[in-house]
Amino acid sequence: MTSDRRPIKVLGISGSLRAGSFNTAALKAAIALAPEGMTIETAEIGDLPHYNDDVRLAGYPPAVQRVRDQLTAADAILFVTPEYNYSIPGVLKNAIDWASRPPSQPFDNKPVAIMGASGGVIGTARAQYQLRQMLVFLNAFPLNKPEVMIGAAQTKFDAEGNLTDEPTKDFIRQLLTALADWTERLR
Repeated sequence: MTSDRRPIKVLGISGSLRAGSFNTAALKAAIALAPEGMTIETAEIGDLPHYNDDVRLAGYPPAVQRVRDQLTAADAILFVTPEYNYSIPGVLKNAIDWASRPPSQPFDNKPVAIMGASGGVIGTARAQYQLRQMLVFLNAFPLNKPEVMIGAAQTKFDAEGNLTDEPTKDFIRQLLTALADWTERLR
């Protein structure tokens, strides 16, 4: 990213609530690997209630409003999702459902990057493709390439959750640089 660009604020969302999550660890790695001019803030989605439109109609709960405000303020979004049963986790779907309701759906026209980590060999491919389908409906602009699917994650992070695999770090750097370029292009 060149210094003549405006700063880019990215909201990072991990689809895992597990304390030792490889996906949350990958998000932390992305924060450390962000290119010059990009900052990545994280959204907490573990405290969101189950989506209920009766509750929404009475007013967004504070935790939901917090995430909606973070999404609105962000220039771009970085989803880091595990894969559960060939799909995205329920907590991530719940967060998207809450955030995407009227008024002012905050995913509209927003650049998005996706990555994910799993112990399997295909590294969340199916979950990422399902997330892309949702983003089409939400009129978000997912970055097509590079795709970052961190397979065999247990071999790429140490016991403290630090990313130790240099090729994976390079893939994340490439994704974030492409997200910066994509965000600039869409401004």
